[in-house]
Amino acid sequence: MSYVNMGNARFDDQKAVMQKILESGDCPFCPENLAKYHHGKVLREGNSWILTFNQWPREHAKYHLLLILKEHAVSLAELSQEASNEFFDHMRWAERRFMVRGGLLFMRFGETEYSGASVNHLHAQFIVPDKEAPNFEPVRFKVG
Repeated sequence: MSYVNMGNARFDDQKAVMQKILESGDCPFCPENLAKYHHGKVLREGNSWILTFNQWPREHAKYHLLLILKEHAVSLAELSQEASNEFFDHMRWAERRFMVRGGLLFMRFGETEYSGASVNHLHAQFIVPDKEAPNFEPVRFKVG
């Protein structure tokens, strides 16, 4: 099983890291492997989730955070009620911490050919647009 989808990578350095992941066979988002491949600052950690800055943030995002499930899963059906509750606790914390006026919260799940994810492990993205930037454009995402 491959834990990464090279076709969904956006940057050359991201592709280089993903190539190492392919060769290792590791899931890069499982806790025992996360530090090997992810160098974004961890902001918060709970029993079920790790909240971190995205290593490859979207252009025109003021904040781009990742919330990564600590146990390996790919579908929403695999989430426990405890993990679901903790998910929103982290998102409310981020909203307060960064004094967010508005943004986007979405979760990639299931097969990466459908979700557009580069990693086949349940994770969510918390995006705040940099509306005040002089060159601002909307933040765009691929699904499918």
